[in-house]
Parts: sequence; structure tokens; C-alpha cells
Amino acid sequence: MPAPRHGKTPALSALIATALLGFTAIAHGQDVAPDAQPDADEGRIMLELNNATDTDGGACRMTFVATNNSPESFERTGWQVGIFDAQGIVRSILALEFGALSASKTKIVLFDLPGRGCDDISRVVVNDVTLCQPEGSAEGEVASACLDALTTRSRENIEFGI
Repeated sequence: MPAPRHGKTPALSALIATALLGFTAIAHGQDVAPDAQPDADEGRIMLELNNATDTDGGACRMTFVATNNSPESFERTGWQVGIFDAQGIVRSILALEFGALSASKTKIVLFDLPGRGCDDISRVVVNDVTLCQPEGSAEGEVASACLDALTTRSRENIEFGI
């Protein structure tokens, strides 16, 4: 006597199992396909404008995320950014300090721009490196990796680049 089918064919069950394995691998940061292309951010430092929301106090609160995908660890990291208004005029220059940023580490920094709503910000540009001290180096030494290996992206309607 054949086994009950419970509404699923063996092929469908295999497809569901494969999808679940792929989802589990993705959730744990593993490659799904053995021939997948290498991550474009590998060996680089990613600086992301992750969120921008208006506060009750009339400020734009910007959330920046730094992810060190490079093999190098840094004792101190920071970047200078320019903030452009809706008309494309630079209105502020800020220093975003992330502190220590070990290899494979992600850090988050919040920054409030008082008196400026997020709708009035069109663009954020990384102007320069303010801090980039490799782990174990002399105080004040600045590594070029913090700008040379930097990539940016925005998850907001605000342009973010170098």
C-alpha cells in the first residue's frame, strides 16, 4: 500500500527543503551557491547612511554604519562628511568618529543635525579621513586604507558618496 502523500510530491518537498537550507545559510552569512561571486565589499571598509529620521526636537537624526571588511584592525577611525541642503549647498561639515574598528567588525553612530529636517538634506559626501590609526601603530599615524578602501551606500533617499 502506498504511503500517504499529505498533499506534497517528493519533488516539491525537495524544493522546499532546498529553499529552507538556502534561507538558513543566508541567515548565518554563508554562501548558498559554491560558485557564487566574491563579495564586492571584501577587503574594503563600507560606510553606510542607514537611516535618517526627524526627531521631535526638529533635528534630522542620521544613523551611519561602518563595517570593516578589510583584514586590518584600527584603533581609531573617523571621517569628515559634508551635508548638502535640498538646493545642493553645503550647510554643515561633520566629523563622524567610530573609534576602534576591528577586522570584520560593524559599528553604528547616530548624529543629530539640529534645526535641519531630513527633507532638507539631499546629499552627504565623505570629504576626508579624520582618524585612521592602524592597530599597534604610533599615535597620529594615519593609514590610507580608510579612504582608499572606502565604499559608501545609502538606504535613504539621500545620496551618499565619496
